[in-house]
Amino acid sequence: MGWLSSTRQGLFTMADDLEQQPQGWLSSWLPAWRPTSMSQLKNVEARILQCLQNKFLARYVSLPNQNKIWTVTVSPELRDRTPLVMVHGFGGGVGLWILNMDSLSARRTLHTFDLLGFGRSSRPTFPRDPEGAEDEFVTSIETWRETMGIPSMILLGHSLGGFLATSYSIKYPERVKHLILVDPWGFPLRPTDPSEIRAPPTWFKAVVSVLGRSNPLAVLRVAGPWGPGLVQRFRPDFKRKFADFFEDDTISEYIYHCNAQNPSGETAFKAMMESFGWARRPMLERIHLIRKDVPITMIYGANTWIDTSTGKKVKMQRPDSYVRDMNLRKILLEAFLQVGPTCPVPRVGSGREHLLCAGTPLPTPQCLS
Repeated sequence: MGWLSSTRQGLFTMADDLEQQPQGWLSSWLPAWRPTSMSQLKNVEARILQCLQNKFLARYVSLPNQNKIWTVTVSPELRDRTPLVMVHGFGGGVGLWILNMDSLSARRTLHTFDLLGFGRSSRPTFPRDPEGAEDEFVTSIETWRETMGIPSMILLGHSLGGFLATSYSIKYPERVKHLILVDPWGFPLRPTDPSEIRAPPTWFKAVVSVLGRSNPLAVLRVAGPWGPGLVQRFRPDFKRKFADFFEDDTISEYIYHCNAQNPSGETAFKAMMESFGWARRPMLERIHLIRKDVPITMIYGANTWIDTSTGKKVKMQRPDSYVRDMNLRKILLEAFLQVGPTCPVPRVGSGREHLLCAGTPLPTPQCLS
């Protein structure tokens, strides 16, 4: 299936290089308490990638500073068009794009990677200040691009990935043909009026009530053998969203193993956030710094908890640039009013390209068709 069958022996040859080594008595005890390892993450991810129909290549990309970025390239033979590069959100990894990889790589090469400090990529120590942590992420993306030999790209970021993709576009606009932001985190300034603050998801409020100011996902590591069950309890929606591919707990296992490892990118995210929904360095204060000729498309899911007014505010700050914001709730309502309740909502694999936004298939922006 894809290139998996033809390269099965060599697909993950470098994976064990990043197996974490215990340091000290506490670190050597915790792995036994936490039922996870990089090998287990590798195995569950392999089950996910087996769903791909298009040709693909999965490997580590070594950076000059010895860090390694786990990378999946789909449809590598389609080199005549600008490639699409997708950057996942907080706590995610390449496997969570599985619903969209085949459709979005039908006409162009698609690259996705585990951000530095997340998933199967290296987990270095990040700077503890918000600007330094953000710059470390952005520099790793640019160094990855250079190493991959990608002259320019359509850059798509989801949640934290949208924040970092925007920061990258400010610093390296000549490399970005189109910036696509899906439910981007960290854009608005935190309101001074508490009534204007959107309520975060229930699962997040539950985690915060347990851990307070600890790393955002520390609960998974503290819970030890009960950690996998917590993922299923707090995020039962994941099983529903990926039901077309998996009837079991494959996705929950993947999310657990991505985040039960020693925290790295998670710690950097903590340095960058004022609270989970707000960035210490809000992107709306800097979005005007992106070069005017870089087009931006912003997409919001029907059930997003991200402030959807951000798109309109970006338009106001970039009056002489292309900015389009797409709200799935509005799109579906208009379709309902025009066609009626019998009109089926498009699904991934229906023969059209779609983009997953907060777990809901979206019509793909024209720049990807």
